[in-house]
Amino acid sequence: MKKDNILLIGMPGSGKTTYGKLLAEKLGFKFIDCDEYVEQKEKMSLQEIIDIKGDEEFLKIEEKRNLELLSLKNYILASGGSVVYIEKLMKAFKKSSFIIFLDTPLEIIEKRLVNKATRGIVRLKSKPIKELYRERVPLYKKYADIIVNCSKKSDSEIIEEIVKKEKIEVVR
Repeated sequence: MKKDNILLIGMPGSGKTTYGKLLAEKLGFKFIDCDEYVEQKEKMSLQEIIDIKGDEEFLKIEEKRNLELLSLKNYILASGGSVVYIEKLMKAFKKSSFIIFLDTPLEIIEKRLVNKATRGIVRLKSKPIKELYRERVPLYKKYADIIVNCSKKSDSEIIEEIVKKEKIEVVR
């Protein structure tokens, strides 16, 4: 079945935005960072939304704003790390987008997340990043069409691996 877009999922710090931009350039697609989209529409940072409204309200906002993106075609979408908590949204994305899980080891995630306190990570106030990782990885795997192991690979190797997966059948 052909899909309109490619959705990158994974932990905060897994490289969704970095690889999304590179992939969009390589495939001639447009790119949207879903977290930036939420921030623009809400006129607040993700962290401000979480601080003011709480995690569960943030997830409702994230769902609403991401559903607005479903009509797009030929986009690479870098999702927020918490989208996998929203089953209705993930089922909708599954219909319209080829979903790629950027499987990045916890050690790399922890090194990259120097700004954890201000990044806007759902449930980080109640759980350490290690616990969020254990909680989310099975969900990322559940929704992924393919899983790309991002351990010990260069950016270009990761992009090439994604491009080579013959399952990518995106309508152009």
